Amino acid sequence: MSALTDPAGFPLTGRFIALELLDKGHVAELTRAGSDERIWKHTSFGRNPESYFAEAFAARDGRSMVPFAVRLLSKDRLVGMTRLLDIDEKHHRCEIGYTWTVPEVWGTAVNPEAKLLLLGHCFERAHLRRVQLKTDSLNVHSQAAIAKLGAVREGVLRAHMARPDGSQRDTVMFSVTQAEWPAVRAGLEARLAAFD
Repeated sequence: MSALTDPAGFPLTGRFIALELLDKGHVAELTRAGSDERIWKHTSFGRNPESYFAEAFAARDGRSMVPFAVRLLSKDRLVGMTRLLDIDEKHHRCEIGYTWTVPEVWGTAVNPEAKLLLLGHCFERAHLRRVQLKTDSLNVHSQAAIAKLGAVREGVLRAHMARPDGSQRDTVMFSVTQAEWPAVRAGLEARLAAFD
């Protein structure tokens, strides 16, 4: 077991949120939290809680992904999910994805702190060289949010995925490298300071 996936390394806790390893006790609250259709508009998996959680638990148990529930500490409630995926220990890389949060926390400290915690875990604890993030080419809000983190836009993977409705999705790829991490960290910390 690696430092990236070792359950002993979690939860990841900040000032505003905690990222808790997904367990069965989270499912009912997350299902309620994810009931707003705006959350799922640009996802590749759509809103089907039963298959979504079954896939998350299977990936967790097979160690191909590390799924987290996002807990808002001030209200002690779950407000979304995120995952580490595409884990490649040989080449020291992974991806942050499957991220969603309830609309009421959009534009707050939740997303930047989640990325600070995850990227810190990846680069400082697991010593990865690269962390990638990707999003639908139509999801301009997500692209702006990823760029605001300090991630570098690498390009577009054309005809990369199918959307839940069967339409073709182009995917915009971003990444942060180990060398870029100190500057990205400083930027995220500065953003979070504005919420104090």
